[in-house]
Amino acid sequence: MQTAYDIVIIGGGPAGLSFACSMIEADVKVLVVEKSNIDAIANPQADGREIALTHLSLKILKKLGVWDLIDQAEVAPLREAKVFDGDSPSLLNFKSDDSSIEALGYLVPNYQVRQALYQRVSQAKNITIKTDSMVDDVEYCETHSKVLFAGGDQIEAKLVIAADSRFSNIRRKVGIPALMKDFSKVMIVTKMEHEQSHNNIALECFDYGQTLALLPMVGNASSVVLTVTTDKSQAMLDMSEADFNAKMTKDFKGSFGQMTQSGERHSYPLVGVHAQTFIADRFALIGDAAVGMHPVTAHGFNLGLRGQDILATLIKEACTHGQDIGSTPLLKLFEKKHINLTRLMFFGTNGIVALFTNDAP
Repeated sequence: MQTAYDIVIIGGGPAGLSFACSMIEADVKVLVVEKSNIDAIANPQADGREIALTHLSLKILKKLGVWDLIDQAEVAPLREAKVFDGDSPSLLNFKSDDSSIEALGYLVPNYQVRQALYQRVSQAKNITIKTDSMVDDVEYCETHSKVLFAGGDQIEAKLVIAADSRFSNIRRKVGIPALMKDFSKVMIVTKMEHEQSHNNIALECFDYGQTLALLPMVGNASSVVLTVTTDKSQAMLDMSEADFNAKMTKDFKGSFGQMTQSGERHSYPLVGVHAQTFIADRFALIGDAAVGMHPVTAHGFNLGLRGQDILATLIKEACTHGQDIGSTPLLKLFEKKHINLTRLMFFGTNGIVALFTNDAP
């Protein structure tokens, strides 16, 4: 086994694979380490989650050669987004004033993006994927870092990047503190068919005791997101399909006619995370390991994609000029370019969520 790489990426999820894609044309050897087996990342299953891609994210995915690998029949344009508070009229309305812009963004199934990212990375000669592997620790040396595996193996790298989720074990091992906000709520997502068209409009409804969202998919189908307190989540998951269909039809006030569940219900606990810093010696955080957003903004993946693009651009520039890709000045510049926006969005979003989900009279 090769024991030295230019870059080691810990985590083979969307953020880690996006960064690996960014390195395909660079003069670097990259290792992606993933704890899951190869089938889990090569053939990810539908998990109920839809990604709302911004125009910047679309541009980045095209640049990476990933967009054309996504099944375009699964892509739904998002033309408008409306936010409601209880029974009040539309509180916020987002739509483009530029008639030349087809949509505000595009909704794509999460598993489709992951599948396309893996497909692109797997074709690259300078990238190796090591699955079924757990990184135990990362040790800093002046000219490199050592990646220590649970089985005892060691690999050297000029730069180590953690993309191992918002609950990043490596972030903790390296000693980077993170603010964690447990919302004590669970997000339940599923695909539903409905009689009336959604007209490619996304809805977010803050109601007493729950939040409802509808994300338009292709045809008369949507991803429905129900957010409830943790103590009520199991009852929602255990509810029969007939009762769940009736509840969703009623909660959306019959606006879409009869609603019928057509996908499995998945649940995700809501925990927001923001690392105190995104860097350490020869080490950087990207994706949810750096900042894990509340899903109300639908910007988690977009922020992760933006962050890795900033870091990748700096690394490719360093390679061109024969500079150290793990240098402190380079990493500090990455953090400077990325952390202020994420911090503003993280705390701003948490404040908005607290305001609209306060059930006090």
